[in-house]
Amino acid sequence: MAKAPTSAFICQSCGEVHSKWTGKCNGCGEWNTLVEEAVAAVPGGLAPAKVGTKRSGKTEFVALNDKTEAPTRIVMGVDELDRAFGGGLVPSSATLIGGDPGIGKSTLLLQVAARLARNGLKTVYVSGEEAAAQIQERAVRLKVAESPVQLATETDLRKILSALKAAQPDFVVIDSIQTMWSDSLEAAPGSVSQVRACAQELTCWAKKSGAALVLVGHVTKEGTIAGPRVVEHMVDTVFYFEGERGHQFRILRAVKNRFGPTDEIGIFEMHQYGLAPAKEPSALFLSADGGAEGGAAVFAAMEGSRPVLAEVQALVAKSAYGTPRRSVVGWDTGRLAMLLAVLEARCGIGFAGMDVYLSVAGGYRIGEPAGDLAAAAALLTSLSDNAAPERSVFFGEVSLSGAIRPVARIEQRLKEAARLGFARAYVPEGSPAAVDGLTIIPIKRLIELVELLAPDALNA
Repeated sequence: MAKAPTSAFICQSCGEVHSKWTGKCNGCGEWNTLVEEAVAAVPGGLAPAKVGTKRSGKTEFVALNDKTEAPTRIVMGVDELDRAFGGGLVPSSATLIGGDPGIGKSTLLLQVAARLARNGLKTVYVSGEEAAAQIQERAVRLKVAESPVQLATETDLRKILSALKAAQPDFVVIDSIQTMWSDSLEAAPGSVSQVRACAQELTCWAKKSGAALVLVGHVTKEGTIAGPRVVEHMVDTVFYFEGERGHQFRILRAVKNRFGPTDEIGIFEMHQYGLAPAKEPSALFLSADGGAEGGAAVFAAMEGSRPVLAEVQALVAKSAYGTPRRSVVGWDTGRLAMLLAVLEARCGIGFAGMDVYLSVAGGYRIGEPAGDLAAAAALLTSLSDNAAPERSVFFGEVSLSGAIRPVARIEQRLKEAARLGFARAYVPEGSPAAVDGLTIIPIKRLIELVELLAPDALNA
């Protein structure tokens, strides 16, 4: 009988298991990510059952029409946070929050823990990265040091679980899951096996105890949460904390939520006393100069049920090299290439020999196709060096044929633009004919926008 292997080579990027070392992972294609780890007897690092022992307990089934009372959500008292979670935290749930180092994850969660503790909930904050003195100093700076939060600095999962079972908290923060380690595995902390096993045991404890668990996760250079993707499948909610460290705005974006919408965001501002909900989220990403020069257009975006207005900036200049440069910040590079091809093929606007730079102001990221028309307007006004009409907004999807396709929730976008003082809206044909205080300009094809904003480019 062949002897079972005692170790395997596991990809630290995707978690793919290999029987022997190879330079490239067969699962994700990454190079030099395979690390030899001891094979656990049972997945998750749990001890195997003894031979001859009987399993106790039976699996119980219930009918779909059995009425069970929904758990009462834990309202955190932070409007933007409750909005992103779908109304508050759900007891017996596990949440994973990822973000770049220094973006404000620990600051926000310490503020939330302090607020919940003041409201009478039993909260525990476990840190595996910082000493107690560091967290206490941050609490003083955030003016939450008097809150009755129970603080622990520990990385041993077995000790943490024992302490949590004794404390029976309502809200727990683990900062971060990559620093936790289980003695049932020989792998190093932060490895795929350790992250998977620790996340599984903590999630199981949260489901049984009724506590709301929040795990903090590091992110890779690509912006995804480090470790195996199976961790994201284990938890109920996954959030990404976005934003540029040089900007004061932070966005908490849901990518998975079993108890609420996955397209809502929470917008925060960084102050000297921590993170606070933004006062006017719809207008945070608008430039202060009002777009007096060419190369700027305002896009009316939708984030869940909230309209957000952001400025798209473009710069078109002659290239000093043989190969023109295409640089994008806050938008999809492939989307820009497609838009340039449509402008050239359907409108006769050539960008050969021209460097093109496109950026979304304020660190905002456009993820919906409705931003095509605003990006086209910014490119055309930069090319013609003429500013877009004052107080104008743009939204619409550009198809490969040059037609402007309609987008969702047009009326909400228009009403928000009118509320913020905009006078004109360039929108797809078939949109509402009138909105109080707003002139609607329907655009059927991209060539119509070219004729309005850059007619000289057609004759060039």
